[in-house]
Amino acid sequence: MEILDLRHFSSADLRPLLEEEAEVWSRLLSWDYGGSTEMVLRYLDSRILPGYAAVNRGRVHGYAFFVYESTKGVVGDMFVSKEAGSSEGAIEAQLLRHSTETLQQSPGIRRAEAQLLLHSSGSVAPAFLESGFRQHPRLFMVAELDRQLEAPGFANSEIEIRPWQENDYQPSAALITRCYGDHIDSEINDQYRSVNGSLRFLHNIIRFPGCGQFDPESSFVAYNRALRGLVAVILCSRIRHDAGHVTQVCVLPEYRSHGIGEALMHRSAQALKKRGLAKLTLTVTQANEGAVHLYERLGFETKHVFDAFVWEM
Repeated sequence: MEILDLRHFSSADLRPLLEEEAEVWSRLLSWDYGGSTEMVLRYLDSRILPGYAAVNRGRVHGYAFFVYESTKGVVGDMFVSKEAGSSEGAIEAQLLRHSTETLQQSPGIRRAEAQLLLHSSGSVAPAFLESGFRQHPRLFMVAELDRQLEAPGFANSEIEIRPWQENDYQPSAALITRCYGDHIDSEINDQYRSVNGSLRFLHNIIRFPGCGQFDPESSFVAYNRALRGLVAVILCSRIRHDAGHVTQVCVLPEYRSHGIGEALMHRSAQALKKRGLAKLTLTVTQANEGAVHLYERLGFETKHVFDAFVWEM
């Protein structure tokens, strides 16, 4: 099996592999990966997508790509065809070692991140850990919307829960940064550490298809009328015709344990259910025990555990 530069290949070379991957996303995560697939194929044809392909006798059996964001590199995806059989794990390790080594040796890169949702926790960890990455298990949780998401009554004359609006963009970035100041998730995603970074995060989940199609109808904010500012936000995307995904939910520390987070989750679930969706999914860091317990209380169940990996100079 040869490991070659991904930029030597076109969409025709990788389309069968990406279609196989899309089937796995749908089956495992209820996720329509079509939008991401087409975006990757366009980048391939433009010869601008950095990464590697595993090739045997002219056929691509696996690929990994990464992107550069200023001084950070992000492993965007890695997938190996089931046709590789017993060699699958070895090919995955080769692709990841080549990718992490390239990122770590790239001029100006001081940090690297990866979250490979399709791969069970621990399954690809050795390739990252031997390169000095830290490992953070994360949960993929699902709530079936045919069952009412548990939500206590919420009544607060100062707090208004209303639909997301375009002018909430900047205030939401500031809110996210405040919420994640010393949080484990700011270790996993350094965009949370600054308002500009949070704006880039919002731009990615609202403008691009990687996290599904942003759904403003199931996204809400909690607004403090007296202070004239946001105290909480929930953002959702549609990841398949029958499934929604919480891309972000956060509540300012001083407003937690007052039912605001539960009320936001309930509003989003009801908005999705009203339009015929069957399930709501989310991801949460396993070490964030308070959030995990909250989601379990609301009716979410863990369906899959994967890893986030982080390296810094």
